[in-house]
This record gives sequence, structure tokens and C-alpha cells, in this order.
Amino acid sequence: MRLLLLCSLILAAFAQPSVDPELAAEIAKIRAIDNHAHPVRNDPKDIDFDALPVENVEPSSDPVRSRPDNPDIADAWLGVFGTANPDLIATRKAQVKTEQGENYPVWVLDRVGISIMLANRVSMGPGIGPPRFRWVPFADAFMYPLNNAKLAVGTPDRKQYFPLEERLLRRYLAAVGLTRPPATLDDYLRRVVTATLQSQKQAGAVAVKFEAAYLRPLSFSNPTKAEAAHVYAARMPPSNADYKTLQDFIFRYILGECGRLGLAVHIHVCGGAGSYFEVAGAQPLLLEPLFNDPALRKVKFVLVHGGWPFTRDVTPLLEKPNVYVDFSAQSFAEYPRRLSATLREWLEHVPEKVLYGTDAYPYNDAMNWAEMAWITNRTGREALGLALTGMLQDGEITRARAVQLAEMVLHDNAAKLYGLTESVSK
Repeated sequence: MRLLLLCSLILAAFAQPSVDPELAAEIAKIRAIDNHAHPVRNDPKDIDFDALPVENVEPSSDPVRSRPDNPDIADAWLGVFGTANPDLIATRKAQVKTEQGENYPVWVLDRVGISIMLANRVSMGPGIGPPRFRWVPFADAFMYPLNNAKLAVGTPDRKQYFPLEERLLRRYLAAVGLTRPPATLDDYLRRVVTATLQSQKQAGAVAVKFEAAYLRPLSFSNPTKAEAAHVYAARMPPSNADYKTLQDFIFRYILGECGRLGLAVHIHVCGGAGSYFEVAGAQPLLLEPLFNDPALRKVKFVLVHGGWPFTRDVTPLLEKPNVYVDFSAQSFAEYPRRLSATLREWLEHVPEKVLYGTDAYPYNDAMNWAEMAWITNRTGREALGLALTGMLQDGEITRARAVQLAEMVLHDNAAKLYGLTESVSK
């Protein structure tokens, strides 16, 4: 009997707790605001879902959940399209897209349980617009107005990324009636950077996105305008050190303008796609001088993807009054139990700064943005439920507070941050 009792105690100690059923039911009801995703229009020619598309980078050792044999993919097919049969799914997808037309992206949101999705896109378009989609355009291209030949070397990834940024900057220039950057830095900042940000704000943008860690480390200095203007005026291909001076000044200028215009600033802080991505350069602590700069305290920073694998370093950064975090991408790369530990730490620290996100992205036909939205939505909600269940069972929070925290993470924190109205978002 003693042996049986000991075994039962050991098994109980190692038992994996599940989400409290009542809490799970409440979480399932909440219509979420997705802080970060890359939705795609119902148009096979749509390529504006990312400024730096990653599906063409050299392959890496794929995480388990992104592999073709991941059983979650079949579950997503069933959850979104109503069939898990691999022989039928292509036909079913085509049927739905034909039936829904431009409404297809909204149809996906309804199937997944997302009220509003922040769309990281170069441009919006038919089927992807307010009130269900809110725009987050890309800002990295502004930092590279000179010859980028010396930067587009070293790795295959950067050889393809910098021409893409140059192409985007040409689009921004054309939109303000220019074919090349103006002669002076002052004119460039006024006529291109500020004018474009103002235009994007007027077109409905709620934030801008930096993918800077794909191009360079997130260590931004604080150069003077004179130093930056000297590099800009030379016009010739600068040294990498001199070009960094100009990039850093323009970056800080963009931040200041975003603070003035009321645009949040989203920054990729996470391991990235491709085998050449420099993970150390995406360390969120590299951004702390920006968070501590009194001149930038009006800027609302969102650490997109939660800083993985540096998630514990993010926790103290949430004490900064202008820093927020989402767990997009983590809800795909990780399973619910592992993610729940991260969420619990953040929720025990500064819960009003934690945002839900999917990072729904069109990786391939089998794992398109709709399937990824479904998988990450399910993972994120389960992880949130596990975190709150643990806090509830440990006596840290009441049941009413657990439901309130779920509503905050899935909806209310983002609604407050971006000023989204209740009539639209719930």
C-alpha cells in the first residue's frame, strides 16, 4: 500500500495540468485582436504581404511545427475549410475562394475567431481593409537612401533583402512625386520620410513595422544631425561605419515622427527565418537606450514576437512606460505548455502590456496564412489558459481576475493601445 501511495504521489507531482474548463469556455468566447500577421488578398498576384518575404531564403533546420508532416496542418484544414483529407483540400480551398471572392480574408478571420487583424503589408487592397484589418506598413527602407552595394554582401539573404528595400523606397519616392532621394538630408526627411508617414497615417495605419534585425543588429547609436547630413551629402557609397551613422539618425527620426503622429512602432525581436539570420542582433536589450531616451518617451514600442529566445529579458523591459510585447510567432514555434510559462511570467509582472498575435504568414500551399492563423490561435489561447489556470490554482488570482486577464490579452490591451472602438472590435 505504501508503495502504491508513493507511486500515486509521484505521478501526481509530474502530472500535466490542463486548462480549467470554465476558464477555457470563457477564453473561447473572446473575439481577439491580432497584433501581428501577414494576411494575403484573394489574388494569386498579391506579393505585398511582406517587405522582406522569407519563403525564398536558403533553407534551415525547420522547427517541428513548420514541417510538412506536422499533424496540426490537417487539424487546421479541418478547422478552417471543413476537411482534413489531403486529396480534397486543394479543391475545397479553391471552392471557398471562388465563393467568397474579395471577402475571403474576412471569412478566414471569422473561422478562426479573430475580430481585428493588424496587417503587416506594403499596401492594403480589396478584401483587406478596415474595420477588420488595420494597416501596419514597413519603415526599414527609409534607412537606406544611398548606394547599398557594400551592405548587400556576405550572406545570400542580404543579397536579396537590400534590393527589396531599394524597390520599396522607390515606391515611397514615386508616391511623393520623386524619382530619387532629394539632395539634402533635410529635404529627404521632410519630403520623403515625414510625408510618407503622414500619408500612411491618413490611409489608416495604426503602427509602422521594422524588420531591421534581418538587415543589421538592433544596436542604434544617437548621432548628431550634422554627422548624418555629412554622410548623406557625400552621395558616394559610404563605409559601413559611416552608413550606420546615417541609418541610426534616420531610425531615431522615424521614431520621433511616429510619436508625434500617434503611430506605434513594431520591432522584430526574435530569431528569424533562414539559416543566416543573426539571432544575437535581435536581442531586445539592445533597444533599451531607445526606451530610456526622454525624447522618445511618447513613442509606443511593441516588441513583436516577444523577444524569443530572450523572453526573460523582455520581462523587466515591460516596466518601461512605453514598451509592449506580443507573443506572435511563439504561438507557432512553440507548443502551448512551453509558451504558457512565458505568458505566466509576463502576466505576473505587467499584464496590461501583453498582446495576442498569430504572425499568420503564407509559407506555402499547405501552410498558408489561414492555416497558420488557425494553429497559432489555438496554441495561443490554450497557452493563455494554462498560464491563468496555474495562477488561479496557486491562489495568485481569482476566477474573475483570470477572465479579466484573458480579455485584456486577447482584446482589451490592443484596443486601448491602438484606440480601437468597442463597436468594431467586439
